[in-house]
Amino acid sequence: MPAVWVLAILCAGLGAALWAALSALQAARRAAPDPALAGAGGRAALGRLDEMITMLLALHEYGAAKAGTVSHQELCTLALDQACRLMGSERGTAMLHDPETDLLTVVAAKTAPSDPPPALSLKPGEGVAGRAFSQGKPLWVPSELMLSVPMLLGAKAVGVLNVGAAGDAAPDEAKLRFLSLLAGETALVLHGQRLYDDLQIFFLEMVQMLARAVDAKDLYKQDHAEHGRRLAAAAARELGLPDQMARYVEYAMMLHGIGKMGIDQALLAKPGKLTPEEFEQVKKHTAIGHRILARVRFLGPVAKMVLYHQEWFNGKGYPEGLRGEEIPLGSRIVAVVNAWEAMLSDRPYRRALTREAATAELNKGSGQQFDPKVVEAFLKAEGKNGSAA
Repeated sequence: MPAVWVLAILCAGLGAALWAALSALQAARRAAPDPALAGAGGRAALGRLDEMITMLLALHEYGAAKAGTVSHQELCTLALDQACRLMGSERGTAMLHDPETDLLTVVAAKTAPSDPPPALSLKPGEGVAGRAFSQGKPLWVPSELMLSVPMLLGAKAVGVLNVGAAGDAAPDEAKLRFLSLLAGETALVLHGQRLYDDLQIFFLEMVQMLARAVDAKDLYKQDHAEHGRRLAAAAARELGLPDQMARYVEYAMMLHGIGKMGIDQALLAKPGKLTPEEFEQVKKHTAIGHRILARVRFLGPVAKMVLYHQEWFNGKGYPEGLRGEEIPLGSRIVAVVNAWEAMLSDRPYRRALTREAATAELNKGSGQQFDPKVVEAFLKAEGKNGSAA
């Protein structure tokens, strides 16, 4: 549902943009219904309009495809590049408004070698960009050969695109309208990105709350959820996982023990070795955890990682005896990090192992209990981040 919501917002922006662009295209074709009769000027105008639509689609598709993984700076850089390309200019800036400081700040810039560095920030109403932002309409200043176009989200400006002119002439009406359209689409994509970011923060806070509830039931894991999350994230990055998948691994690491809430706590706290019957009861925690998490749609991939995090690489784990690549990669990462955290924690029947001893145990289990490539990536990541985590 959240992803659909974000995409719906982005698609709404695209729909509005395409409506305006196609309306302009229809008007151009009505003025010159037959390109062969319209002459070179008409064909050039239609070609330029096609180029404008291509630019707009490029911005939208980039924002939609990269939702959650692209920064506001990258989006603004792409928009500025498109604006400068349209104007035939080598200089310009993209500025975003920070409501907390009430400042417009440069987040992307293109400058010619002879240009002075642009001002990094200014107040609304200050300078050309500040006035364009405050007034909510484009401003062309011939003396500075600069066009400032506000990024409007409805009637509210969220930033400004400033583009230098290639010559002395003011931009024509078609370019001005398209730059306004481009700035508006940029505002919509940025808004969708902010919504996505806010949702991810909310999801993380919710998962952390659940993880703390799980830790409160496990005397030996209190305060370990956050530490394990950071190690799992570092291992996922070391393996080159996409950002979204790495985030799922973090959640799985924090919630892999949630199914233990459905297990007799006396069994979990038993200091001695479990009987075969008792162990069969404890083994059910992976399936219980899966059932709990699978009911939350956005945690679907996490639920699967939790279900299989006790599988062994050699096929001797549970619940299904999967082996090798049959085990989800996220589950294999959680298995290694979980074992590491357990070895470095005190238990009633033993003291915590040293880092050297725990490393030796992971290497010993590599290829049997653990995926060798995950062990290697984890130890690299832990060496970089573990002692500071």
